[in-house]
Amino acid sequence: MRHARLFAAVSVLAFLAGCAGLQSGHVQIDRLSDCPKQTADELVAQQSRLGPLSDTHTLECALTVLRDSQDIALLRTSLGSRLCLHLAERETNPEKREKLAAEGVEFAEAALTHKVDEDGPVHYYLAANLGLAVREHITVAMKNLSRLESEMKQALALSPDIDDGGPMRLLGALYLKAPSWPNGIGDLDKALELLAKAVKEHPGHPLNHLFYAQALWSEDDEAVLTQVKAEFAQGEKLLDEGNWGYNKAAWQKEFDTFRQELRGAVSVGQ
Repeated sequence: MRHARLFAAVSVLAFLAGCAGLQSGHVQIDRLSDCPKQTADELVAQQSRLGPLSDTHTLECALTVLRDSQDIALLRTSLGSRLCLHLAERETNPEKREKLAAEGVEFAEAALTHKVDEDGPVHYYLAANLGLAVREHITVAMKNLSRLESEMKQALALSPDIDDGGPMRLLGALYLKAPSWPNGIGDLDKALELLAKAVKEHPGHPLNHLFYAQALWSEDDEAVLTQVKAEFAQGEKLLDEGNWGYNKAAWQKEFDTFRQELRGAVSVGQ
């Protein structure tokens, strides 16, 4: 298989030995004096506007309110987990990134202890944060494979269309990049099915096309090379032309990495 796995092969002994869990402790937020005074009710009312187009300090200020809040109506939403994910994705310091993602997992777990408004988004952002928190640590990632799969499946069943097919995209990527049986849950056929569906039902998201191109490339079949190039080109076009806010830089790196992988075998621009 040509596409590099996210998780390297791990020996059974290493897997059984266990490993450390997620990062503990919260990332310190600076310039708190510059934050606007926000109540829990105000944050709930404006939560849909807090996302990839929001500047980092705005998200940090909102996260501070959540950290200090005991308001059940606020804590039972997916907002805390979503804020942590957006902040973690744009954080360049690995330790801070993992702490923010781990905090996002904590927010989602806490939300699920209450009667949440919608379970699907909470499971989705829990899974997304968990994947980000463990991706650089193979043994920790291996230990959490089953949970990652379970959370993504629940999100897919409850809210398949959130984040432009995010549950399909993340679960498909997990099956693509995880080690296959008996060491893991990797399954190229499942990955191809999910990612093809994500592209069909949500053709406007660049990562749907990128991940589908990666899955097709993993088939190691020259017959699908034209389709690989077409999906890659469509995804890059969408990324270039769309307003993806602070996500754009991180996603461009993923496109650049796959371009390098392809370069040895084919010119994507032909």
